[in-house]
Amino acid sequence: MSGAAVEHPCAGEPESLLESADTLTERLPGYRVEIIGGVITVAPRLDGPHANALTVLMIPFLAAGLHGEESKVLQGVGLWLPGGPEDYAIPDLAIVDADLDAHLIENNCYDPAVFRLVLEVTSGNYKNDLRNKVAAYAEAKIPVYVIVDRKHGRVHVLTEPQAGTYDSHEVYAPGQEAPLPGSIGAEVTLDVADLVKAGRPRS
Repeated sequence: MSGAAVEHPCAGEPESLLESADTLTERLPGYRVEIIGGVITVAPRLDGPHANALTVLMIPFLAAGLHGEESKVLQGVGLWLPGGPEDYAIPDLAIVDADLDAHLIENNCYDPAVFRLVLEVTSGNYKNDLRNKVAAYAEAKIPVYVIVDRKHGRVHVLTEPQAGTYDSHEVYAPGQEAPLPGSIGAEVTLDVADLVKAGRPRS
């Protein structure tokens, strides 16, 4: 997100979506503001179990050598979306080509072509991750989209993006392992029980 001060337009001239999103970002520190399908969405602050699940998720990617000279494992990096002139998302976790910095488009967001995988850990607005972002990431041709569905205790692995959806959508439950395609740069399998446990809210 841009950290620059927001210039308020003259009376009668409406803010652009990007300007409105930047204003919300400044007013709501810690919240994640995105524009998906021409609509501004605001995700709540991340809770401790959400952050814990992200850390647990990073371990197999790092162990597989995906954070190195060829690719990087990054949290909260902006992804420019083709669905609208100002659309962008900020996935919880992404595996990107190592030359990411050469592919900056606008508003601290990068070309979707350099994203090998995006991953979301659901929060209170889980329907956004399971519906709207499926269409947005597929339209951006992100090869692999992984969702850790904390509400239902499952892991979704979506591959083969086509026309606003994914042709392959596999769902894994605790006790299963979720294999990811080698196209991300390494062979990685996620332990669903570990992820569900890590993301479970504490009583």
